[in-house]
Amino acid sequence: MRGYAFSKYTPRELPEGNFDDLLKLFTELLNYTSGDAAEALAWMNELDKQHRITADDYGMGNFIEDLKKQGYLTEDNEGGEIRITPKTEQVIRRSALEEIFGKLRKSGKGQHTTKFSGQGDELNAERREYQFGDSAEQIDMTTSLHNAQINHGIGDFRLTERDLEVEEMDYKTITSTVLMIDISHSMILYGEDRITPAKKVAMALSELISTRYPKDTLDIVVFGNDAWPIQIKDLPYLQVGPYHTNTYAGLQLATDILRRRKTNNKQIFMITDGKPTCLKEGNRYYKNSFGLDRKVITKTLNMAAECKKLRVPITTFMIARDPYLQQFVREFTRTNGGKAFYSTLNGLGEYIFEDYIRNRRRTVR
Repeated sequence: MRGYAFSKYTPRELPEGNFDDLLKLFTELLNYTSGDAAEALAWMNELDKQHRITADDYGMGNFIEDLKKQGYLTEDNEGGEIRITPKTEQVIRRSALEEIFGKLRKSGKGQHTTKFSGQGDELNAERREYQFGDSAEQIDMTTSLHNAQINHGIGDFRLTERDLEVEEMDYKTITSTVLMIDISHSMILYGEDRITPAKKVAMALSELISTRYPKDTLDIVVFGNDAWPIQIKDLPYLQVGPYHTNTYAGLQLATDILRRRKTNNKQIFMITDGKPTCLKEGNRYYKNSFGLDRKVITKTLNMAAECKKLRVPITTFMIARDPYLQQFVREFTRTNGGKAFYSTLNGLGEYIFEDYIRNRRRTVR
């Protein structure tokens, strides 16, 4: 007989952990509790009751005490409220980086080599004749004077353009990125948590840039009814609000930020799961959640076209599968000349990291 035979499900017991194992679990839970340490510890207590995640000689009380001693938690003496510290915030960012970027390293992706040379920060061993446009800093004066002596002799010494020789430098690009995160209510609708993967990607990307590309810049913009910038240290505490989706305001703020950046490479990454549904007109909000509102869509597309004029490509990471929403994203992408990825939540990080690294290899002029 064709079909499936089901057996009784026996849950696998979690291994009894030491401090390091429990810390990994604690930092992971903080992503879901938006940095609420008390709630994360309450979840761990419940897991300990059901699955014995602590050892007989090392209980949750010992773990909490060690978190305080090692600087991961701080306690308000008056109110008794416990909070995570900047040290914990950094651990969360590093964990996100390892979780996402570790997969890319194992798959052989994410290499940064380039076949180009040009103006950069690091000299290499190559030499060539001077060409118009080369900077004075690249000229190898010792070799150039030697060439002049050979070409013209000591009696008629002169230095001409043909005598000049320049040192090649490794080609580098410096990129300014604005990461836009949709925090409208739809990011937690239908029983699917979409904000936590978005936060993880933002934290991992910020850690990658600060540790491996310190000259690059990353700004985070969140958008709901309005748009506002947040600091990287605020990411673990980011929550979805009772907001509509004002994509126009997010793009406007991101563009204003990039205008102030003195780099050639500028780009916007936008993580969203829905359509634009809101505009701000003076002190009032124009909202329409039913279908694609022509007024809202027109303003949003006009902003995409403005970004194109400023040579700021927008890469949209769409984490919804509705055909009519994907059709809007395709039109938005054509208007801007950027790119769009229709990603699952599990693949979101890899898509963003690969695209960020790929974009660093080119210079937008």
